[in-house]
Amino acid sequence: MASYSTNEFKAGLKVMLDGNPYSILENEYVKPGKGQAFNRVKMRNLKTGKVLENTFKSGDSLEGADVVDTEMNYLYSDGEFWHFMHPESFEQLQADANAMGDAPKWLKDNSNELCTITLFNGVPLSVTPPNFVELTITETDPGLKGDTSGGGGKPATLETGAVVRVPLFVQQGEKIRVDTRTGEYLARVQ
Repeated sequence: MASYSTNEFKAGLKVMLDGNPYSILENEYVKPGKGQAFNRVKMRNLKTGKVLENTFKSGDSLEGADVVDTEMNYLYSDGEFWHFMHPESFEQLQADANAMGDAPKWLKDNSNELCTITLFNGVPLSVTPPNFVELTITETDPGLKGDTSGGGGKPATLETGAVVRVPLFVQQGEKIRVDTRTGEYLARVQ
């Protein structure tokens, strides 16, 4: 794997530190008035999700992490694992709750949603759901005559169990489009 010098550090770069894969979140180059320049780096451990801050002297280098992002279709959950399939090779993979994070609230079984799975040595580290999903509202307060798009919103429970705020005119049983990155209602789906 490639080695990265401190002058190549940027947000999103995946590197190895103490045998663990990390993703750089922030990189700040500091040149004090006296002494050697250094980089103050904020990085997230891809296995545990913990964020730490490190300083590296100018000219230091870190090994690149062998981390691969793969697009896979979501199949189903058996309660303990979530199962995915590669669309071309039909190879199947399972991810545990640590790798899933909050992705399950946006995925419904047999939906074949295309998710991005981050793999390290063939083991899933994280699962990113598609940016937009279409889900049906299973529970929300009934709309009243005269409700418009302006004037606030109300909570709605979706078929996956996720709760989002929707405009007052949206009814139970309707299908809506949701942004999974922010958890916001976008539109009704006809």
